[in-house]
Amino acid sequence: MQLKPNNAIFSLFLRQIESMTAILLLALGLVLLIIGSDWLVKGASGLAKRYQVPDIVIGLTIVSFGTSLPELLVSLLAALKGNSDISLGNVLGSNIANIWLILGVSAMIFPLVVKRNTTWIEIPIALMSAVLLGLLAHFGFDSTPEQSFLGRGDGVILLLGFAGFMWYIIRLAKKGKEGVVPDADFVPMHGGKAALFILAGIAAMGLGGKWCVDNAVILAQSWGVSDALIGLTIVAVGTSLPELATSAMAAYKKETDIAVGNVVGSNIFNILWILGFSTVISPMRFRDEMNFDFAMTIGSALMLFLFMFIGKRHQLDRWKGALFVLTYAAYVFYLIQRG
Repeated sequence: MQLKPNNAIFSLFLRQIESMTAILLLALGLVLLIIGSDWLVKGASGLAKRYQVPDIVIGLTIVSFGTSLPELLVSLLAALKGNSDISLGNVLGSNIANIWLILGVSAMIFPLVVKRNTTWIEIPIALMSAVLLGLLAHFGFDSTPEQSFLGRGDGVILLLGFAGFMWYIIRLAKKGKEGVVPDADFVPMHGGKAALFILAGIAAMGLGGKWCVDNAVILAQSWGVSDALIGLTIVAVGTSLPELATSAMAAYKKETDIAVGNVVGSNIFNILWILGFSTVISPMRFRDEMNFDFAMTIGSALMLFLFMFIGKRHQLDRWKGALFVLTYAAYVFYLIQRG
């Protein structure tokens, strides 16, 4: 007598295989993120020292753009598919994680000294970018009292803001270059080699970030977690993993300007460049349910600014970093309770 296969047991076996594969790829993705972040920091700092460009400029540009690639990929694809919730949720969630989780962890590794320009100009720009996004979403060209909306005109305004930020960075680079003191112990890195490290680091983090996000989503869905919660937590944190790996590695190497500039620059890039570009491609509906997450985006940037004047001025100490991480944990707990 031939026994029929037990479909339930077979399905359970397949799910176990899928979960184990997802866990393996997730772990490999994390390894790629760590290796890629090391290459990116090494290449970026080498490039900065060779051409006497301030580390903060490198952190605000090359490193920020490289670590923002996962957010750009996710938001752009979501915009093309007309899924505004993913685009907006990814950016808002990533910006919150960047400050409370990434800067928090980095400060716990090594206290982060923040330059005066960063305190008074770049952090406020990140804060004003979030405020501008909220104003455009609720009072922009295509918004109505009944429905908040980000239209193409709003996207153009965000892109103009990004152009203004890049103009500021160019001026900062020219001004800062004159005051850079060459490091006597620095062995010059060839420009081509530094560029290779940067490109290889970005590629490794891009692949690692994709593996982390894709397989974290597979695991979450297999555990019965809602898509909304996945977007605000797993996808947002997953696309921020390059920033986490890069800033943590930079803090470990005491390259604090790159650690801070990476996060602040990424937050500005995420709103002005990524959301601006995505909105021009496909207008987005801003649901009222996202107002809380938008408020947390502004709150995290405001908290970072205020902490520059509490305790040691212009420095994120370990206790401040720990408080950031605890605040982020409370935010995620709320999201889980909200469902």
